[in-house]
Amino acid sequence: MNAIDIAAVTQTLGLQAKQASALMAKAPAAIKNRALRRLADLLRANVDTLQTANAEDLSRATAAGLSAPMVDRLKLTPKVIETCAQGCEQLAAMADVIGEITGMREQPSGIRVGQMRVPIGVFGMIFESRPNVTIEAASLSIKSGNACILRGGSEAIDSNKALARLVQQALADSGLPENAVQLVQTTDREVVGQLIAMPQYVDVIIPRGGKGLIERISRDAKVPVIKHLDGNCHTYVDDPCDIAMAVKVADNAKTNKYSPCNATESLLVARGVAAEFLPLIGAVYAAKGVEMRCDPQALQILKENWPLAPVQKAQYATESVASAAPVWVAATESDWFEEYLAPIISIKVVEGVEAAIAHINQYSSHHTDAILTRDHLHAQQFLREVDSASVMVNTSTRFADGFEYGLGAEIGISTDKFHARGPVGIEGLTSLKYVVLGQGEVRG
Repeated sequence: MNAIDIAAVTQTLGLQAKQASALMAKAPAAIKNRALRRLADLLRANVDTLQTANAEDLSRATAAGLSAPMVDRLKLTPKVIETCAQGCEQLAAMADVIGEITGMREQPSGIRVGQMRVPIGVFGMIFESRPNVTIEAASLSIKSGNACILRGGSEAIDSNKALARLVQQALADSGLPENAVQLVQTTDREVVGQLIAMPQYVDVIIPRGGKGLIERISRDAKVPVIKHLDGNCHTYVDDPCDIAMAVKVADNAKTNKYSPCNATESLLVARGVAAEFLPLIGAVYAAKGVEMRCDPQALQILKENWPLAPVQKAQYATESVASAAPVWVAATESDWFEEYLAPIISIKVVEGVEAAIAHINQYSSHHTDAILTRDHLHAQQFLREVDSASVMVNTSTRFADGFEYGLGAEIGISTDKFHARGPVGIEGLTSLKYVVLGQGEVRG
């Protein structure tokens, strides 16, 4: 397909999306919810078909030598499909915010002024790897009364096509326009350049993928972009803290899954608890093959306390955990900035909560950062002063997710400060317009 054809195809997608968006904007909540529930049913009824398509993508990815985290992101397991279906149902059960009027106040002139929540219109979604994003984007688009154009990565083309067919079937079965959700059928990269330069059709672009993709789109787009570049998330273990809880949470935050952007990449430990905490979490990471890139203090503590003492072994670790050989590496300055997306974590001993906050605000990508503490004042200070889209107390950074936040699904996680920040759900795909009600008032 040549460039002229690509331009024509993209223009057609844009025109069809624009037309569909007008119908979606006025669709009753009951019809949109019907489409979401129908999509959930179709996902559950087509697990085998979806996995067959996904197997084609996984086979190509493996043959092409894609990294293990990339292949992991491609997998469309029954659990992933069920989570997508539950997300659709969760969205269907939520109140419809479209048309909601808030803040209505009467002015001295007699007019009443408020704001109405309305769909954005058409959004373009450009994403890599994870095929479940197709369902997350489609379901949020339906619920928020928008239309969308989805351009997934070439590595997931078969999975995405299979999922998009189910979305369009659910729309048609519910009396909504099929073109409200369109998947770009070609893997030609020129489509991206065309899609991000159509302000006459596309109201916002949402890139979701690697740093290179997002930087390119942010640089070249002629429409607004909702984005985050990377996810260098931190877990800070405070003094005082519940050591057993801190081990459990720091383990989950790093090893629950290595590839997502909400996995912890940097572990900060207060000096007052470092000697007790670090050997315990070090044993857990060693057992799971996590490479630890440490500052001098953390490295010294880990080496001096290896292997675990018998009482520590009995309380926190199994024989296999205690005997696993650790991989310790001296951290460099670049490690504090790094999003590994792999079994690697940077570890630093800090003086206390203020030093932890200063480190996070300097090095983090302002995605998600957590404090594990028993000190209420430290927790409140951390919540106020850490400049990130999600800030957490005594829980895993892996919860930074639209589904876990009760949004039904997420279109992405924004580290921008304008319009949307953090997991972007329904409200992030809407705008506000002023509504003014009068009874014949005129301005003097």
